[in-house]
Amino acid sequence: MNIGIIGSGKMGTGLGKIWANKGHAVIFSYSRNQEKLNDLAATVPHAWAGTPAEAAARSEVILLATRWTDVPDALRQAGTLHGKVVIDCTNPLTADLSGLSLGFTTSAAEEIAGMAPGARVVKAFNTAFAQVYEEENRLFGSRRVTMLFCGDDPDAKTAVSRLIHDVGFDPVYCGPLTAARYLEPLAMLMISLGYSHGMGTNFALSLIRR
Repeated sequence: MNIGIIGSGKMGTGLGKIWANKGHAVIFSYSRNQEKLNDLAATVPHAWAGTPAEAAARSEVILLATRWTDVPDALRQAGTLHGKVVIDCTNPLTADLSGLSLGFTTSAAEEIAGMAPGARVVKAFNTAFAQVYEEENRLFGSRRVTMLFCGDDPDAKTAVSRLIHDVGFDPVYCGPLTAARYLEPLAMLMISLGYSHGMGTNFALSLIRR
């Protein structure tokens, strides 16, 4: 796939590197430091640096990996995303990171769908810490991480499921995009465990079924 990464922090960098190493064509974008983007793209195969507009124009899939407060600006710079698969891995954290600014009656994913008319938004990759994507091996012993995702468009769900597999996770579909109202508070719980309760950031969810 051709994948545009909008957001050059740890989440976008970690996932972009994994996908590029899996053979996908990746464009990194949205940084205050273009030299940083150029250096990043030079470290992996099948990767380039560009603007959000270039990433959007040249890609079928867009990973939106900015801070929640930067989402409107990032989408404005990207331009039209009509028909694109947009993976939203953001969490709508308050400024002091103590809670969510949205929840239960709407979600970041639904708000993004409203800000990007015609985009096929899928919520995914928001319930694992960036450190998990940075590790060389994403197995926890013999256990694979479960990645919960939701969305409305069948083809978009199929594409995102494949990309979840490529990261080394087990995809579990949770329903329509409104299910992001539950995935985002789940991510807040993970953040609380990691930072407020001292668990760190090298842990993840894994469902057990029988």
